[in-house]
Amino acid sequence: MRETNWAGNRTFTAERLLRPRTIEQVREAVAGASAVKALGSGHCFNDIADCPGGVQLDLSALDVGTELDAEAATVTVPAAARYGDVAVQVHEAGFALANLASLPHCTVAGTVATATHGSGRRNQSLSSAVSGLELVTADGGLRTYERHDGVVVGLGALGVVTRLTLDLVPSFELRQDVFDGLPWESAYEHFEEIQAAGYSVSLFTNWARDTIDQVWIKGSGQPGADFFGAKAADAPRHPAHAAGIPADNCTRQLGVPGPWHERIPHFRLDFTPSVGNELQTEYFVPIRHAVAAMEAMRGIGHRLAPVLLTSEIRTVAGDDLWLSPFHGGDRVALHFTWHQDEDAVRALLPVMEERLAPFGVRPHWGKLFHQAADYPKLADFRALADELDPDGKFRSPFVRRHVFGEL
Repeated sequence: MRETNWAGNRTFTAERLLRPRTIEQVREAVAGASAVKALGSGHCFNDIADCPGGVQLDLSALDVGTELDAEAATVTVPAAARYGDVAVQVHEAGFALANLASLPHCTVAGTVATATHGSGRRNQSLSSAVSGLELVTADGGLRTYERHDGVVVGLGALGVVTRLTLDLVPSFELRQDVFDGLPWESAYEHFEEIQAAGYSVSLFTNWARDTIDQVWIKGSGQPGADFFGAKAADAPRHPAHAAGIPADNCTRQLGVPGPWHERIPHFRLDFTPSVGNELQTEYFVPIRHAVAAMEAMRGIGHRLAPVLLTSEIRTVAGDDLWLSPFHGGDRVALHFTWHQDEDAVRALLPVMEERLAPFGVRPHWGKLFHQAADYPKLADFRALADELDPDGKFRSPFVRRHVFGEL
């Protein structure tokens, strides 16, 4: 078997790929395997989804329907459902998800397992919307868990998720406005105010230019023609506009109102997301260190810029999920979309992490990083993994390195 991830920088090394159609078939496959891993959209850039010599499960054919409970304001979805598809269904019923990631193409289970997050000063990660999930454990057992049981951000280390229940809110509309050329001084002096200016606010930069390239504001109000010294864009922009990438695959801009699920993501569901031929890294630091962290990255901007397509600065509200990077408080997210030169990227990662270390940095679990962070509930997570998977069949090399410190 030779399957690659979305970016093509990882070739999976499992011996078999199974596509079960029923939950019973999932249970049988898990119980009969010595090593097993569920495969989502493949949008992770490291080896978190690999299963050397074992069995990978593609759950996209799983015969499990979507169930919307209007009274409880929840929706229960199959693990392999894409957020973009779920969003259309709940919107038609008058509901919304409180947040979406930049890409609506990813599966719910994979997104949740890695604490992928979207953005917004008051918006939590997508994992925080999970009120319950169904998990096939190492012995083939089928268990259900609630949001505070420690399994939501599971990294594939606890079992195979088959269904998830997500909280909903009433449907709403947003507009998306883009501004060019935000002075760095404005970003430093007014960072909190800028991030509070919309439902979600993103800053795009290569860290080397004299101004921040773009500000994207997704909100309900009209920001005006001048935003802290940045000027309203005269045409749609791609986040990597400065690299000459056209905006064809981006969601509608220029202040045109539209439904939440067509404005919160940066990219449209019916197009290849982002650039496609890219790598990604992302780091999170407490919001109180936002300016110091940005200054630290600007200090090596001349080294980052040649390898970057673009970098995004945004905020995510805190949560109490065990292995969530946002556990314990609000964080600023520093996202890096790289040219597909993994050697050059990996040479930069230790340098970046050393610069961000004084600020309690945590990396995104699904992207390229050098060293994982410690978490207050890490010991509890390890104990839960030992209980649910005593023989370590879900303990992939990634999990052994970054969760158990074994390799």
